[in-house]
Amino acid sequence: MQALWGLAAASLLAWIGLLVGRGLFWWPLPRLDPPRECSQPEGAVVAVVPARDEAAVLPRTLPTVLSQDYRGPLRVVLVDDRSEDETASVACAAAEGLGAKDRLTILRGEPLPAGWSGKVWAMQQGATAARGELPEFLWFTDADIAHEPWVLSALVDRAEAERLDLVSTMATLRVDSAWDRLLVPAFVYFFAKLYPFRFVGNPRRRNAGAAGGCILVRRSALERVGGLEAIASALIDDCALGRLVKRAGGRIWLGFSRGVRSVRGYGSLVSVWRMVARSAYTQLGHSPLVLAGTIVGMVFLYALPPLACVGGAVAAAFAVPDAIVLAAFGAATWGLMAASFVPMLRHHGVGWWIAPLLPVAGVLYTAMTVSSAWRHTRGRGGAWKGRTY
Repeated sequence: MQALWGLAAASLLAWIGLLVGRGLFWWPLPRLDPPRECSQPEGAVVAVVPARDEAAVLPRTLPTVLSQDYRGPLRVVLVDDRSEDETASVACAAAEGLGAKDRLTILRGEPLPAGWSGKVWAMQQGATAARGELPEFLWFTDADIAHEPWVLSALVDRAEAERLDLVSTMATLRVDSAWDRLLVPAFVYFFAKLYPFRFVGNPRRRNAGAAGGCILVRRSALERVGGLEAIASALIDDCALGRLVKRAGGRIWLGFSRGVRSVRGYGSLVSVWRMVARSAYTQLGHSPLVLAGTIVGMVFLYALPPLACVGGAVAAAFAVPDAIVLAAFGAATWGLMAASFVPMLRHHGVGWWIAPLLPVAGVLYTAMTVSSAWRHTRGRGGAWKGRTY
C-alpha cells in the first residue's frame, strides 16, 4: 500500500510542478483584444487562405476576412487546392455579395509536388502570388476560421508595438455536443501544456509554436528563414513555422482571442478522434519510444489520481491499512487537475461541472495517439481530404 500511495503522492507533486512551472498553461492568457486606440495607416497585408473542398464554410468565413476594418492595404488570395466541390465559385459569390471582388484573387492550385504537404503547398502558392506587391505582412488563415473586423488591426498593432516577426492566435473552437464540451476544451488545454503560450512569447526560452488558423508573419522574416520551402513536408505546419522563425532569432507571440473562431463542427467522438489521429504520432516524431513514454506519462498524470481516489476509498471501507492516505492523495490530485481545467472550460463557454471528467479526456486522447501510431504503421498516417502522407 505504501508503494501505491507513494505513486499517488508523486503524481500530486508532478501536477503541482506542471501548474506552477509550465507557464500557467491552464489559464487562457495572453489574449489578443481589440485595439484601444486608432493608429496611423499601416503596412500592406496579403491574406492567404488555403481552401480544399471548403464550399460549405466559406460563406461564413471568407466575408470576415474581406471586410476587415484595417487601416492599410489588404488583399486576399484564396488558393483553391484542387477542390472537388464549388469552392472557387462560392468564394467568388461571397466577394461579390460584399462588393469586394476587387480585393479577392482566386488561384487554381497546381498539382502537389513530391515532398510537400498539401496545406503548405497551397500556402506557398499564395505567398508566391503576393511577392509582386511586396507586402509588409502575410496573414495565413484557414478557410474554416471567422474573424471579427478588428482582428487584423490588432495583429499588426501587436507586431509593430512589440517588434514581433510572427503573431498567432488560437481560434476559439466550436462547441455543440456533449462530446465537444469534454474534448474541445481539453484539446486546447493539452495544446497549451505542450506549447505554453507564455514560454512561446519569451525570447529567452526555446519553446516555439503557432496556431495555424491565424498566423501573421513579416514577409522579410519569412524570406530570411528560407520561406515556406523550409517546412515543405510539415504536417503540423503551424508549429513548424513558429519554430523556424524563432530559431532564426525572430520574436514570436502566441495567444488566445475570442475574435478568432472556428466554424467547423465536430459533434462526435469519431470526428475528434480522426482529427487527432491524423497528426498525433507525427508530433511524437514517429518514435515508438516517445510513444511509450507518452502513454506512461498520461496514465501517471490522468488515470492514476482518480483510480487512487476511488480505489483507496473502497479499500478504506474494508479497513485496509493506509488506504485512506491513498484516497487522500488521489482526491487532492484529481481536484487540483479539475480546478485547473475550469478556466479553459469557461473560455469555451462550457460549465465547470465538466472539469472532473478531465481524466476521461486524457485517457481518450492517449488512445487517439495510439491509434495515430497504428495508422502510421499501416501506411495511413496523415490522411486528410483524400491525401495520405
